[in-house]
Amino acid sequence: MGKRDPRIDAYIARSAEFAQPILRHIRDVVHAVCPDVEETLKWSFPHFDYRGEMMCSMAAFKAHCAFGFWKGSLVVGEAAAGSGEAMGQMGRITRVADLPTKKVLAGQIKKAMALNDAGIKVQRTKGPAKQPLATPPDLARALKANRAARKAFDGFSPSARRDYVEWLLEAKTEATRSRRLDTAVEWISEGKTRNWKYQK
Repeated sequence: MGKRDPRIDAYIARSAEFAQPILRHIRDVVHAVCPDVEETLKWSFPHFDYRGEMMCSMAAFKAHCAFGFWKGSLVVGEAAAGSGEAMGQMGRITRVADLPTKKVLAGQIKKAMALNDAGIKVQRTKGPAKQPLATPPDLARALKANRAARKAFDGFSPSARRDYVEWLLEAKTEATRSRRLDTAVEWISEGKTRNWKYQK
């Protein structure tokens, strides 16, 4: 029998007020249709696994929720799977009525379960490789002044270095950038990647 993960309870409780009934509704339908579902938190948002594989996931954002199937194109069809309007295949969900009816949703969940039962995999295609970003002068100076940070940064993968560079470049004010730079150097010197808090 599937169990409810207390981390998902906490995720729903701290989501925006509009999002809570949407997330509870999705969760209840998934459990009703798939009693053996396993809840977990991956990439900081709720996932529902079945037979040891990801089946579907949901997330709450500032102004909308998202829900989708891991094998989306095989569950809802190619056209619906890649709308690009929001994460998942259901578009931007702002109320329970934006979701398919319980009957339709139940049918989709059963289809996703059957795919996992059959061991069917979905080929993931990678986008074009990102070009390396030049290290901003302020970060370069800070790394030069901190030997441990410089050594760790040089040892990071290109994507881990890019994460820090983009984080600095996205700062809207000098004060924010300065704070981020101090934090970045501290974390880098400890060998931490930008998203270390979310890594297991």
